[in-house]
Amino acid sequence: MESDLVSEHPPFIRIYKDGRVERLTGTETIPTSLDKTNDVVSKDVQYSREHNLSVRLFLPHKATAGTNSKKLPLLIYIHGGAWIIESPFSPTYHNYVADVVTSANCLAVSIQYRRAPEHPVPASYEDSWSAVEWIFSHSDGSGPEDWINEHADFGRVFIGGDSAGANMTHHMAMRAGKEKLDPKIKGIAVVHPAFWGTDPVDEHDVQDREMRSGIAQLWEKVVSPNSVNGTDDPLFNVVGSDSDLSGLGCEMVLVAVAGKDVFVRQGLAYAAKLKKSGWKGDVEVVEEEEEGHVFHLQNPHSENASKFFERFVKFITTP
Repeated sequence: MESDLVSEHPPFIRIYKDGRVERLTGTETIPTSLDKTNDVVSKDVQYSREHNLSVRLFLPHKATAGTNSKKLPLLIYIHGGAWIIESPFSPTYHNYVADVVTSANCLAVSIQYRRAPEHPVPASYEDSWSAVEWIFSHSDGSGPEDWINEHADFGRVFIGGDSAGANMTHHMAMRAGKEKLDPKIKGIAVVHPAFWGTDPVDEHDVQDREMRSGIAQLWEKVVSPNSVNGTDDPLFNVVGSDSDLSGLGCEMVLVAVAGKDVFVRQGLAYAAKLKKSGWKGDVEVVEEEEEGHVFHLQNPHSENASKFFERFVKFITTP
């Protein structure tokens, strides 16, 4: 009943007194397919028995023919959805990653992680790192999953994500640097990253108190209620905190922002902070001034989405 509603956070979730969580979007799933008449074959493989979590693997069907033993670039993808909704199995992410695999001729591993509010942050970060470690256990060719053993080029590993997934992509690269992950990650694609803080990063950042408060409430009440510093938690406030980015564990970073996205100034400030940090890699910024948050997923066949798609594919096929 409506009276049993504790809180509502459109367009994401409703939370009820009995603890039930109703997700308002991102709940549909699409099955895998080993049908080799498709451009891409896919399958789900469990990487965490403890939490019953899987990755969805995508492989160009021509790679399964066995006629070409050349290793493929490896894309590790972390989906967005405010840490609350969506999954690697939803049509949005299944179709997008499959299209990338077709165009880039790469192997992709799309990560499932535990979501808030049932599993508040940092569960999603811990799961994503666990998946990265599981994937890298194949780097010597003797891991548990044949597709990764046989096809992944661990000299060309890229991690990419959008929104909350872009935030986590950054933190995976930071942890990779800290823990000296070997082989090294070649590049990360941070697309419309969900970075935030109590205060605006500059005079062009969102000044509207109600909007800032709404984002803060979602983080503090739903996503990460255990954060000591609220929205200034270094996991969320990457730009405004004293986080040292110089140890980022990759060679190159693509930062994509959209001019009409609430997070645009945070994304630009992140790129600027990274360039000034002493980190030795290359940073490229791509901006679509007339577009909004994750426009490339919401309208994937638009002209600007197609343009960004080509840039993303070019990034993850860097030799």
